[in-house]
Amino acid sequence: MLRIVPIELERREHRDALVALLDQYASGPEGGATPLSPAVRERLPALLAATAHYRGWLAYLDDEAVGVLNCFTAVSTFRAQSLLNIHDIAVDPRYHRRGIGSALLAALDTVARTEGHCKITLEVLEGNSAAVAAYRKAGFAPYGLDPAFGAARFFEKKFD
Repeated sequence: MLRIVPIELERREHRDALVALLDQYASGPEGGATPLSPAVRERLPALLAATAHYRGWLAYLDDEAVGVLNCFTAVSTFRAQSLLNIHDIAVDPRYHRRGIGSALLAALDTVARTEGHCKITLEVLEGNSAAVAAYRKAGFAPYGLDPAFGAARFFEKKFD
């Protein structure tokens, strides 16, 4: 039976599942094919626990953690309301195409509506067609204001 639970970072089993699922995702082609470093694996749970705007959920199939969703609360300045931004969503590849990612998105949708957030945002690599299809099926669409300006693009500036 599939169940979605909020991540409780004080629980070792949740910390271990979070790190294991993120490492598995990072190691695969959609995550850049580079495992998390030992330093990141060590620091991440405490950093998330210390981040006031962090929210996370685990998907369990029976007693095994098979999916994770990490997000952060932010603000829509145009609407003067809070929003939730999905930073990571990952499902153990052995359990792909079983509705686990969809269940995580549905759970987050319920939380967002119940808590009064104005929207959920996310970024996805355009070549990740399975994820794009899943997001579209869940009601997500590319973001844009005026069609003349096109859809939003995600940029980053890395620091060493």
